[in-house]
Amino acid sequence: MNKEEQVMMGFRDLLNKTVWLNKFKMEESLKGYKSSEVHCIEYIGRNVDCNVTKLAEYFYMTRGAISKVTKKLIKKGVIENYQKPDNKKEIYFRLTEQGKTVYNIHEELHKEFQERDKVVFEQVTDEQFDSMISFVENYNRHLDEEIKKQGIILK
Repeated sequence: MNKEEQVMMGFRDLLNKTVWLNKFKMEESLKGYKSSEVHCIEYIGRNVDCNVTKLAEYFYMTRGAISKVTKKLIKKGVIENYQKPDNKKEIYFRLTEQGKTVYNIHEELHKEFQERDKVVFEQVTDEQFDSMISFVENYNRHLDEEIKKQGIILK
């Protein structure tokens, strides 16, 4: 296996292991919510004036799929939609009090997981962080260009 393959396998292994380790605690603490719903709540909680288009772009999903998720979240009472007085066409989303509770539970879980993994990150030098960040940014730019080349439009 060459170094490129080792890096890609390492990323997959890291992602799969963190998902598996975090899954049980997340499911226990956030019963009744799917992962996609919780991440949608997280995005809405962190960003002002979220709409279907912004959510679809962020999650690389179609607007139709995001519409289904947001309708479920409205039905569960964790988000609500609103319009701005000067723009009656666009519909935006914000968290309800119940949504803020879910958001806060999710944030606390992330802090707990960060604390668990702190022992590894404490050993990483600034130069190593800079190198990893640079690689991730470069790879993301490359993938963005590949997506554009393929003409993939998420609508």
